[in-house]
Amino acid sequence: MEPKLFFRLFFLITTACFIFIFTSINFPLAPSSMTRIFDCTYSSFSPLCPSRNFLFNKQIRPIPINNPKPNHDHLSDTPKHPLDPLTLVEIQKVRSTLSSHALFASRAPHAFHSVVLEEPDKNLVRQWEKGNPLPPRKASVIARVGSDSHVLTVDLSTGHVDLVDSPVRVSGFPVMTVEEMSDATWAPFSNAEFNLTIVSRGLNLTDVICFPISSGWYGNKEETSRLIKIQCYLTQGTANFYMRPIEGLTLLYNLDTKQILEVSDTGRAIPIPGTNNTDYRYASFPTRDKTRILNPISMEQPLGPSFVIENNHLVKWANWEFHLKPDPRAGLIISRVRFHDPDTQETRDVMYKGFVSELFVPYMDPSEAWYFKTYMDAGEYGFGLQAMPLEPLNDCPRNAVYMDGIFAAADGTPYVRENMICVFESYAGDIAWRHSENPVTGLPPIREVRPKLTLVVRMVASVGNYDYIIDYEFQTDGLIRAKVGLSGILMVKGTTYETKNQVKKYKKVDEEELYGTILSENVIGVIHDHYVTFYLDLDVDGPNNSFVKVNLKRQETKPGESPRKSYMKAVRNIAKTEKDGQIKLSLYDPSEFHVINSGITTRVGNPTAYKIVPRATAASLLDHDDPPQKRGAFTNNQIWVTPYNKSEQWAGGLFTYQSHGDDTLAVWSERDRDIENKDIVVWYTLGFHHIPCQEDFPIMPTVSSSFDLKPTNFFERNPILQASPYFEHDFPVCETKSVYA
Repeated sequence: MEPKLFFRLFFLITTACFIFIFTSINFPLAPSSMTRIFDCTYSSFSPLCPSRNFLFNKQIRPIPINNPKPNHDHLSDTPKHPLDPLTLVEIQKVRSTLSSHALFASRAPHAFHSVVLEEPDKNLVRQWEKGNPLPPRKASVIARVGSDSHVLTVDLSTGHVDLVDSPVRVSGFPVMTVEEMSDATWAPFSNAEFNLTIVSRGLNLTDVICFPISSGWYGNKEETSRLIKIQCYLTQGTANFYMRPIEGLTLLYNLDTKQILEVSDTGRAIPIPGTNNTDYRYASFPTRDKTRILNPISMEQPLGPSFVIENNHLVKWANWEFHLKPDPRAGLIISRVRFHDPDTQETRDVMYKGFVSELFVPYMDPSEAWYFKTYMDAGEYGFGLQAMPLEPLNDCPRNAVYMDGIFAAADGTPYVRENMICVFESYAGDIAWRHSENPVTGLPPIREVRPKLTLVVRMVASVGNYDYIIDYEFQTDGLIRAKVGLSGILMVKGTTYETKNQVKKYKKVDEEELYGTILSENVIGVIHDHYVTFYLDLDVDGPNNSFVKVNLKRQETKPGESPRKSYMKAVRNIAKTEKDGQIKLSLYDPSEFHVINSGITTRVGNPTAYKIVPRATAASLLDHDDPPQKRGAFTNNQIWVTPYNKSEQWAGGLFTYQSHGDDTLAVWSERDRDIENKDIVVWYTLGFHHIPCQEDFPIMPTVSSSFDLKPTNFFERNPILQASPYFEHDFPVCETKSVYA
């Protein structure tokens, strides 16, 4: 062997041994057990804890004096309603039953990706009344055994296991388990090539944290293997590691074999951004904001809350009642929504079921380290699995009460996600209705005003860097508002540029090559979209409904008919089939969208209805043949209408991870089934285009949008006509400082 070759080989072996020994001694071990992964008491290990600063929590935050939720012993929970989620004891029973089943008896590795209630048939639930026996309780289970996915049901009374789809033969894979995400986070540090890359960059392995990023689907190797991409960040000097990406360093990881398949490092020339102004923690600011300090505001209820939660899940407030439950994929599900009509004294159906079906978040950077960032947050990560415990007083006001979620870990062990949902009454000084009579009429003065109160149901999911705030607001006049707030931290890209003046221009086109905005030195906020698709099984006065598009048209007057030349009229068109219910919103095609019950009318003959009222939204600009858009084809329209089908609930398909887009809402709707006077489901997509700006750095102020479900000829008159105004004697006497200087 030549001396030069010998010394090169000796140097490589010595370096590899050094990295292995250094890593073993200096880098912390991965979580040793399921308990550590799900335990948020000490958050130094778990990436699932309520604070993003899990690497830096040196102090335990004080617990507020008021206890918004009394200690709850979930071992004693028993279902009281057909839609109540699986209890802790029931999940344990599912685990015990399947442990002896033949499918799980082999030595092949297996994991439970979903263990939820198999909801009874809709007709059974609609016919059930309080006091009646519950329909048979069953669990729906999605499991991986070896390299196959399986769908099973477990009868909790008999222990019978039914293989519904075993093995599954459609494209795509189930939602990742929390354990898989945790394993992927730690996997790079067992790879010598990765460790060598980090050390060769002059970085300490102990200052590096990695994060799993769903890989999408682009054909080739992604077709048969369950893969995920991993990218890493530098934690040194800041809690906000997202602002310090190790740009261009991407690993490909096999979720089944738990092996690193590739290490790609294309960003060595790109500096890691600094820490200046990146921290966002309250305790990190040595001096407080010099702007005028705001005094705390709290809503006090001297007589207590006006709502009750019966048997842990049935919410009753004002004239509303609905069933509320946490869900590992949807986050929260609202069911059996009904309104007590003050005139007829009947409790009437409004919506059978509503929830977030899918979120699609494509980033607009086609480069090697970014093209695959096209997330499906519900179907890939589990929107409910990413829900964090809510912070009393700040996530939810002082008068809120809280609900826990009970989910199953990958080995079937149940665990509790505390304070996952909050419910509270809100009064922001808004007006429900009012009128003051003008004195010029000569009539006695009239000033009638009613305050507007709402009941809010809230959850927050922290899906990696982004925080999604989901609110359902119930108003006393029968309106339901679904609201989405976006906050958290941008996913940013490292760059060699420190200022916009340094940016080079393309030679052929006058267009900047950033794919985003320079937010700080060496930091680019990449342009991206957010689409949140809601499943809305409206049952207006019963299940048989129709969808009506009410077009607003300009009508020209005839010569001599009127001094006016034109006016606007409403043209109603009933959707006959699914394609009639595919709606692209347009300012230049103004319309209303009604769900009517033609079999029930008001005293003057109008069919009872609710209408979908869009607010600010966005539409996808991606090519329909672009692989991410094929998978996210449910965003091709803002409204879809389909006939009810129990198996069609997830807009991106039941198996979304790396799916090919062959089992989505868009595919189902192409069947063009009849939807007139049928049990129908409305799907509404709320969208955001996000061009990042410097105000989004280092953490984003919340931006929100919403849509309404509004009664339209549902009542005979204003349903809150008899609402009471407030009087001084309704409130305690509180002294406040004068606002006049």
